[in-house]
Amino acid sequence: MTLTSRTLQTSRLKTAVLERPAMGEAKRRLLLVHGNVSDSEFFRDLMESLPNDIHAVAPDLRGYGDSEAKPIDATRGLKDWSDDLLVLLDALEWKDAHLLGWSMGGGVVMQVALSAPERVQSLTLVAPVSPYGFGGTHGADSTPNTPDFAGSGGGTVNAAFVPLITAGDRSDAPGSPRDVMRKFYFNAAQFQPDPQKEEAWVTSMLKTRTGDGFYPGDMTPSEHWPNVAPGTAGVANAFSSKYMNLSAFAELTPPPPVLWVRGDADAIVGDTSLFDLAQLGALGAVPGWPGADVCPPQPMLLQMRTVLERGEVNGGQWHELVLPGVGHSPFIEAPDEFGAAFLEHLNQS
Repeated sequence: MTLTSRTLQTSRLKTAVLERPAMGEAKRRLLLVHGNVSDSEFFRDLMESLPNDIHAVAPDLRGYGDSEAKPIDATRGLKDWSDDLLVLLDALEWKDAHLLGWSMGGGVVMQVALSAPERVQSLTLVAPVSPYGFGGTHGADSTPNTPDFAGSGGGTVNAAFVPLITAGDRSDAPGSPRDVMRKFYFNAAQFQPDPQKEEAWVTSMLKTRTGDGFYPGDMTPSEHWPNVAPGTAGVANAFSSKYMNLSAFAELTPPPPVLWVRGDADAIVGDTSLFDLAQLGALGAVPGWPGADVCPPQPMLLQMRTVLERGEVNGGQWHELVLPGVGHSPFIEAPDEFGAAFLEHLNQS
C-alpha cells in the first residue's frame, strides 16, 4: 500500500506524519520516531515492508520535517517531544501502540513509556541514545565528569555544520550534511545509499530547524574542559544528562518488552563515539583533554545495558541484537536482518 502524508492538529502543535494504513482490519498500531537531523522520510522503506495488519505512522518531531516549528524547552529533557507524541496518539484515536525509536528517538519513546506506560505495548530501540543522554558523564550510573555537565549540550555540536543546514547545502563537500550522513549515519565501508533515496534523506536533514530553540540549542561557558556546558533550550541541551535521565524506566512494573538493535560499526552511539568530545579528546582531535581520570569517554552502551538489566528485576524482558558491519541505521543498512528480528518482537509482545 502506498504511503501518504498528512498533517494532524493536536492539542500541542500541528504534526506532519508519514502513514501506511493497514490493509483490511488493523490489528497492530506502530509509531516510528526518528532521530536528530532527520525526519520520517528515513522510515519509508521499513514502513512499506510491514505486514498488512500493521497501521504505521511516522511523525516529524517538533523542530524537524514538516511539523509546526515550536521551540524545545531543554530543561524538560525529552518531554516536549514525548508529550507531543502522547497527544498525537489521542489525535489518531489510538489507545496504545508499539513504539520504535531511532537514535534520539529511542530516548523519546523511552520517555513516553515513563510518562504513560499503559500506552506502550512494546519498545524497539534502534541505535538509541543512552538513557542518560549524550556526553559529559562516565560510569554505568552516569556520574557527571564536572558539576556543570561540561562536554554536553548545544556547544558541543560542530559549529561549521549548523550553518550548512540553514543554508540548504546539498554538496558532498567535507563536513556537509550529505558527507556527514554518508560517513556517520551508515557504515560507509559496507553501505552506499541508492542515489534517489540519498537525495530524499538529504532533503530530510535540511528541514531541521536551527537556532537556540531548535538545533543545536544554546550553550553556557564553562571553566571545565572543553569549556562549554549546556544551555536551557534546543535539541542538544534536551539530551544532555543535565536534563535527561531515563533510568526510572527500570522501575516500571514491568517495563514494556524491549528489542535493542544496534550495529557494531556505529560511530555515533557507542562506548567510543566519535561525537563524544571526551573520546575526540582522547584521540587528540580536540586539544587540552585533561585525561581519562578527569574526563573519560561516556560508556553509552554500558549505560543502556545497565538500565535494561535493572528492569529485569521488575519483570522486564529485553533482547539485544548486534549486527556486524552495520552503522547507525540498522533498519536501512541491514533491512532483512532487522525486519526479521523486529517482526518477531512485535509478534511476541
